[in-house]
Amino acid sequence: MKERRFAILQHGRQAGCNVAAAFEPENVFYLTGFWGEAIAVCTEKGTKLIAPKLEYGRAEKTSIDCEVVPTERGSELISTFVSQIKNSKTCTDCSDYSTVESVRKQGGDIAVNTDPFFQTRRIKDEAEIKVIAKASRILDKLHEICEDEIKAGMSERDLQAKLIYEGMRMGANPPSYKSTLNPLIIAGGPNGALPHAEVTGRKFRKGDLIVIDLTLRHAGYIADATRTFALGSVSTEMKKVYAIVRESQKAGLDAAKAGATCGQVDAACRDLIAERGYEKLFIHSTGHGIGLDVHEPPWLHMKNGEVLKPSMAVTVEPGIYLENKFGVRIEDSIIVGNGRPQVLNRFTKDLIVVR
Repeated sequence: MKERRFAILQHGRQAGCNVAAAFEPENVFYLTGFWGEAIAVCTEKGTKLIAPKLEYGRAEKTSIDCEVVPTERGSELISTFVSQIKNSKTCTDCSDYSTVESVRKQGGDIAVNTDPFFQTRRIKDEAEIKVIAKASRILDKLHEICEDEIKAGMSERDLQAKLIYEGMRMGANPPSYKSTLNPLIIAGGPNGALPHAEVTGRKFRKGDLIVIDLTLRHAGYIADATRTFALGSVSTEMKKVYAIVRESQKAGLDAAKAGATCGQVDAACRDLIAERGYEKLFIHSTGHGIGLDVHEPPWLHMKNGEVLKPSMAVTVEPGIYLENKFGVRIEDSIIVGNGRPQVLNRFTKDLIVVR
């Protein structure tokens, strides 16, 4: 935790701040090991975790390398926070306007700037990589379960329930994000043509392609992987599209090395799909960073000139989507290296046809 604190403060100084304050649970966890309602304040002297009394016992038990300061919720929490940052210039990830204004009215010199947090979190340490790799292995096992469980007459919702149950048994938890009502993407037949399809009660049918996009959290960290299965017969067009997406994903993995830009990785996937005549049907970016958030920097899209660095964790996930027919996506979580990346997902990328 000390190295993370030093790195956050270094990036904070570049933004003109000498203290960093985390309000978001992801950043609080990153700096203290505690996930919950609290504020983490990092200074040159150390980290203080300001926690409401209802969280104090849990914070004391799970936090690492920090001093836990108990307080009450609401106005007292803010007053306690302000007392810790007096005579300092503080950068924070707090996006709540009323909270920021309350801090300023009480004399806190605070600037909303998430860059120091995301700049530091971009590069994963060994412990983080180990946890993301474990999360990826859980996803591999869940894709194995898909191979065994998928059958005609089973609904998307039934399969999601099975996978969530099995994932939690293995130590994972579903992430929660506002843009969807479901933790997973399970999309059969024409639903697979929607990259962010919501899980429905539609039942799988012979001749379906089924997109299974699994995102789960283990020990705080996210892994993300997608495989596309076939049920029963597979048309010539489906085989062709699947082969193109697989080739595109391989090109992206080959390009995802330290020194390449995010845009170059996107181009490696996109150009191949365009050469095969499906350019207009690849309708999203190639990938994104993963870590404590499901989607975080760096962003693998065509206009991003950010350079990849060793130990960044990203996804590579090209896809082709034929409206009202089917979709194909293949995705791995990877760790960027100086050569070919460490691909964390090991479940086969051969087209599996479930009978």
